[in-house]
Amino acid sequence: MGGVATAGPVPGLVDWALAERVAEWSIARATPPPFYRLQSVADDFAELTVEAEGLVAEATGLVPPTPARARVIDRVGWVRANVASIQRLLGPTLEKVEARRADAALPGLPAWFPRPLASASRSIGGVQLGLVLAWMSTRVLGQYDLLVTDEGAEDQDLVYYVGPNVVALESRYGFPSRQFRLWLALHEVTHRSQFTGVPWLRDHFVSLVDEGLEPLGADPRRLAQSLRRAADEVRAGRSPLSDAGVLGLVATPEQLEALQRIQALMSLVEGHGDVTMDRAGAAAVPGAERFSRVLRERRKEVRGPARLLQQILGLEAKLRQYQEGEDFVHAVEEAGGPALFNRVWRGPEWLPSLLEIRNPGAWVARVDPHPAVAS
Repeated sequence: MGGVATAGPVPGLVDWALAERVAEWSIARATPPPFYRLQSVADDFAELTVEAEGLVAEATGLVPPTPARARVIDRVGWVRANVASIQRLLGPTLEKVEARRADAALPGLPAWFPRPLASASRSIGGVQLGLVLAWMSTRVLGQYDLLVTDEGAEDQDLVYYVGPNVVALESRYGFPSRQFRLWLALHEVTHRSQFTGVPWLRDHFVSLVDEGLEPLGADPRRLAQSLRRAADEVRAGRSPLSDAGVLGLVATPEQLEALQRIQALMSLVEGHGDVTMDRAGAAAVPGAERFSRVLRERRKEVRGPARLLQQILGLEAKLRQYQEGEDFVHAVEEAGGPALFNRVWRGPEWLPSLLEIRNPGAWVARVDPHPAVAS
């Protein structure tokens, strides 16, 4: 299976090193739980991730080609991992944007000529990204990084768990640690099983991202056009942040179509992850129902400036993805059982659109137009 071509450090719109430093400075202001012990948490997740993988395979039929590897990290480690992941995903497009912007702003000047405004812009981008990642690092419990390259295999295809956040949540709600950690592992391992057990899914996701970003790389001036379109949405009484966050603000019509396909795919995998987590953990995790209820409430509890930040980042759309995806899975299985739902893994053309995620009956009618009638 192919991965994303590595682009290396991108000298473009964001100072990546500054983003990491700003995030580390911000994170250092918050202390981890006093009773947090990295090795103990790491030992638990190493064992429980293996157990979760077996339960997920039994519940879904998805079997990855290689065993899952767990890694427990702190908040700074999560930031570093995600900076690297963002660079791998966005690097080629950001290089195109920077090259075109520099040529347009300073035509005819040699490459070595200093560009102080570009440098200042990169610094601002680094500060902004660093602050955003620092805030997000306090919320994330686990993550599967689906982006892989041909280099640094030991640091890729990993299931991450943010140890301090996991322990803090267990303490806050009195969760039994082993149960909660297995339940959390079930969700993250399900994502790995989806993107490695379905051979075409990872490359399809990356192609959708490339398609969504390509128009911006080809013509950076579309950014200003998109912002004007966003202002028109506001004047018409509609929220330009409702579905795609900041990407919705800067997206062209072509990009919005690609973003909707990404949203549909993420709703599918997130909803399937939650359903699998609850189903596979029903017998193995007695507290699964409570864990699920508390996490759903936690997703909704953000208010004030943090709520605005979620909207800007598109995280509110992501939170809706969980529920919409779950509703889709349940509706399809009610119509035709797990066998009907599993048709989504046959190929890209079998994936539901965003409209079909929100109207599962339309997907069922498309993929199963002549259902068997019981005699």
